[in-house]
Amino acid sequence: MTYKSKFGFGCMRLPQTDANNPTKIDQELFNEMVDIYMEKGFNYFDTSYAYHGGASETAIRKAVVERYPRESYQICDKMPTWALTSEKDNDKYVNEMLERLGIDYFDVFFIHNINVPWLKLAEKCNTFEYVKKMKENRIAKKIGFSFHDNSELLKKVLDKYGDFLDIVQLELNYLDWEDPSIEAHKCYDLCVEHGLDVYVMEPLKGGVIVNPSDEIKSEFNSFNPDKSIASFAIRFCASLEHVKIILSGMSKMSDLEDNIDTYENFEVLSDEESRFLEKMALKLRESVAVPCSECGYCIKACPEEIPIPEYFNLYNTSKNQPESDIYRLYYDKLGDEKVPADECTYCETCLEHCTQKINIPEELEKVCEHFEEGFSPYA
Repeated sequence: MTYKSKFGFGCMRLPQTDANNPTKIDQELFNEMVDIYMEKGFNYFDTSYAYHGGASETAIRKAVVERYPRESYQICDKMPTWALTSEKDNDKYVNEMLERLGIDYFDVFFIHNINVPWLKLAEKCNTFEYVKKMKENRIAKKIGFSFHDNSELLKKVLDKYGDFLDIVQLELNYLDWEDPSIEAHKCYDLCVEHGLDVYVMEPLKGGVIVNPSDEIKSEFNSFNPDKSIASFAIRFCASLEHVKIILSGMSKMSDLEDNIDTYENFEVLSDEESRFLEKMALKLRESVAVPCSECGYCIKACPEEIPIPEYFNLYNTSKNQPESDIYRLYYDKLGDEKVPADECTYCETCLEHCTQKINIPEELEKVCEHFEEGFSPYA
């Protein structure tokens, strides 16, 4: 496998015509991005039943399936684990996904987001056995699961099911590599020990890595003004031997162009660059108030439906730009349009679902304090 073949098009954050409505995908722009991506020799598309409220699969059908020969591209889709209520649901969702995509088999199929609560659902509905039969019946060429938890749980799952799986999709980036709450390095090593390929999600940690403080941006620019911050993160992942696919969510043409440049002119990360990224990881952890990757799983779990990632994003941005008062206005507007952050009841239902192991109720309280105490947008 060449480094170039590792570039996967993640379809969780596609371009939108309405920023407030994830189902409103900019199909024309997406088609154009797909054409450039395919023309350059890349061909892997990753989606899920849940992405863009179900519209991601339909967008891929329009942009890829209806416009390119089936053998020219690969599609990965995922079982909506959180929605499973019985074994019959496995068939129900797979058939619906195939219909949305307009295909009759998946190149890769995952059980989505295995963590403590959703592993229980998958096992209750015999979903691991179901995907094994999908491969046997050639409904899926390769099978596995995406994973958001610690190495202890991963070992348990791999010891039980690893012998018939092909792939584990991990959240992996240089910020999480040695983070004791994420254990990306340990999880990677476990996959290697079990002889499984590693596919990477969140190489930019939901944008956290590419939206640092001005001080960190300046350090990257001083270290190498010709390389983007994103390119360092991508190269960190792609330089790992057992990483076969790295997903990049691209909502702008410039994102695609930067990634193409990185892969077409790929250089394995040097020792000097590795040391630099270790230093930047320490500074990033210190500068990011809440290390949220904006995956949104907490919202599904929250009885109040608080838009938790949006509040954390505002909080992080405001903390990094203390001279600007505009984020208080955004905070007020978000609370008016959706559910206010102070509606949190501290039920802690969200905690098991957080991929970053954040104490969400505690951090939401800090968000409220930051924006509501001694913070005037009119001062």
